[in-house]
Amino acid sequence: MRLVFFGTPDFAVPTLRALLDAGHEVARVYTQPPRKAGRGYAEQPTPVQAEADARGIQVETPERLDDEAVQQGFAELEPDAAVVVAYGMVLPQPILETPRLGCLNLHASLLPRWRGAAPIQRAILAGDDETGVTVMRMETGLDTGPIVMQERVAIAAETDAGELHDTLAEMGARLMPRALQALDAGEVTPQPQDDAWALNAPKLTKDDRHIDWRRPAIELERLIRALAPTPGAITTLPDGETLKVLRSEIAPSPPSGTPAGKVLDETTFLVACGLGSLRLIRLQRSGKSPMDTAAFLRGYALEHGARLQ
Repeated sequence: MRLVFFGTPDFAVPTLRALLDAGHEVARVYTQPPRKAGRGYAEQPTPVQAEADARGIQVETPERLDDEAVQQGFAELEPDAAVVVAYGMVLPQPILETPRLGCLNLHASLLPRWRGAAPIQRAILAGDDETGVTVMRMETGLDTGPIVMQERVAIAAETDAGELHDTLAEMGARLMPRALQALDAGEVTPQPQDDAWALNAPKLTKDDRHIDWRRPAIELERLIRALAPTPGAITTLPDGETLKVLRSEIAPSPPSGTPAGKVLDETTFLVACGLGSLRLIRLQRSGKSPMDTAAFLRGYALEHGARLQ
């Protein structure tokens, strides 16, 4: 098929590769404009642009899609379908209506559960025991279009957002070519989503990163996994230093009346929570690489009974 690909981050790259490896023609790639980042604050192309450039595919980086010239340029490509993976901009109706098979979006959840920007993080935060990827035919609503195909995967107790991200990216790369082929052959009919089961997955904010030790240990352990490895859940050490917590494990409850955030064991970094306690396993100080707790404690004098905020 003749395709147009819309995508921006690392998550989208495996799907672009899979479509090309399956023999589809990708007539054009649309991605977010380069942003300034890194040393020297130089403009950096998106991961999708870097892949497209390496493959010799022409790239478009419009600031907006509601421009008539942009929409006309897209229509002139005459695609059979558009494939959209974490593009980062809403596709207007004229673009949605142009391809013969429509615009197909790969979403990192089992829709209608977790519509929105942070489905991976929200699934972990909620304690879901499974998630997956969905290919849907796009419409104007946020992740509301009819479902073409889905694939499921279990969320293991220790899985963090980074690991789940990579798993779902590869699953989606396998699923999208199958969905395209089945849709083109008339072997599948997109099914409407049941809005009664819909849950929203808004992006996590800076405030969401802070560990509130008054909360139950089971919730905080999920928060830490949902934010690992980046941007990371954070707490404040007794001297005011901000510490990123990347992995933890739930431990038994401390004695009744123990203040939340109190360090119960300074040799294993065991901390009291509102219910239960957490043993901190992997940490990262500002400007440093991630390290295990033993390495951290060799360089930081943690006093017994100290309080984290």
